[in-house]
Amino acid sequence: MKLLVYGAGVCGSLFAARMHEAGHDVSLLARGERLTALRRHGVRLMEEGDPAVRRVPVPVVERPDGAYDLITVFVRTHQVDAVLESLADVRGDVLFLLNWAAGPEPLGAVIGHERVLLGFPTTGGTMDGDVIRYRKSTALTRRVAIPVGEPDGRTTPRLERIVETFRTAGFNAKAEPRMGAWLRTHAAFEVPLGQAVLAAGGPVALAADPDAVRGMLRLMRRNLAAMGTPPVPRAFAALRVLPQGLLVAVLRRFLRSPTAVHSGLSDASPAAAGELERLAEQLRAPARGR
Repeated sequence: MKLLVYGAGVCGSLFAARMHEAGHDVSLLARGERLTALRRHGVRLMEEGDPAVRRVPVPVVERPDGAYDLITVFVRTHQVDAVLESLADVRGDVLFLLNWAAGPEPLGAVIGHERVLLGFPTTGGTMDGDVIRYRKSTALTRRVAIPVGEPDGRTTPRLERIVETFRTAGFNAKAEPRMGAWLRTHAAFEVPLGQAVLAAGGPVALAADPDAVRGMLRLMRRNLAAMGTPPVPRAFAALRVLPQGLLVAVLRRFLRSPTAVHSGLSDASPAAAGELERLAEQLRAPARGR
């Protein structure tokens, strides 16, 4: 597969490295200092608990060129508009693996509706200089599958090919028939969580404030109720029906866990705040598509 990975942050770099090692013709798109570092050192990976840095020599490019079998986009929500403009004249199906609660229509309006697929990355980690540190529990073979779907919910030959390609490269992936609802459900949970963590100064600080956690839970419940459709996955329905006291205890325990402390929740950058604000805007707008 000839593959362009658009976005060289944690998720994009991990994905590009694994697909390169699986033998695919991969190009990783980056800009600025990140482009310079990748050209000099390749993708540098370090698994938590292992001091060794592994170098994967993924080819890097500054802009898309020509045609691809698949373009995978790993950027923040508020960066998507610029990505769409740069891909309008580049041939190839485009899989958006990112936070997105606005449905497929705004994407297809720019690049062509027939090119769009939706998904979400379930890998993660942190960037330490130009080294990506990832926890073993978020490694490429983790149990939580990467959901990928067609905007109309069909299981098409191209969707089956993508899922199979990801699986043979070591990713746990699955076809999700309601990918739009999946992404909106995720945003309904993530926006209150991320904004509360930013306001508190970190996940541990938020866990120490039960009132703030209760306020966060109220916003999550409000978002889920406003969806108008059942949440996907269905397990998120528990946030609306289980007792508040139980959920607050569970959320506080999660916020103190290594998963929360070493994940993107600890990112207090303007980019993280900008993404959450764009997602919040999308949640306030009517849902479009599945």
